[in-house]
Amino acid sequence: MNTNAAVIDSANVKNGVNVDTVINVIETIQAEPAAAQMQFRVQNNWINGGLNRSRIQGFYAACAEDETRSEPFTVDSDEPAIMAGEDSAPNVMEFVLHGLAGCLTSTLIYHAAVQGIEIEVVESHLEGDMDARGLLGLDDNVRKGYSQVRVGMRVKSQADEKELTALALHSPVYDIVSNSLPVEFKLETY
Repeated sequence: MNTNAAVIDSANVKNGVNVDTVINVIETIQAEPAAAQMQFRVQNNWINGGLNRSRIQGFYAACAEDETRSEPFTVDSDEPAIMAGEDSAPNVMEFVLHGLAGCLTSTLIYHAAVQGIEIEVVESHLEGDMDARGLLGLDDNVRKGYSQVRVGMRVKSQADEKELTALALHSPVYDIVSNSLPVEFKLETY
């Protein structure tokens, strides 16, 4: 008998989320607030032109370094041909939209699962408006990044739009994108 299958079969799973595991995390953090502190890391190297590669492996969670990832994830980004890139991977502005979409979706799914709300389908469409004059240094009055982001999300569930919206907006990436965030930047030469 596969004991892992037995654990999965008897688990309290909603929307593909093991609710008991999430509740255990919540209870651990309530008992030990320091367990809520997390740190994620990315190491990036330039390859050529607009192409660069990020390695994502270690992170800090639950008061310890996580060592469950035996191999790093690798993610490339490039620029489209119109921006003198090779268009071999999404550009970083597209990754911002991907991060926002993924986080809004996962946040909605997890919060709904814990509250016993079943979700059948989640679809999102995101658009980010950007004026390249800011990026290119052609106009100091033009923002360098997105001037506006629009998110359209369609959800099939018995819950109403107001309740589902409130759950989705617990998203940490939504918080990052929609609010100012201090970023410490340091460049060294060698």
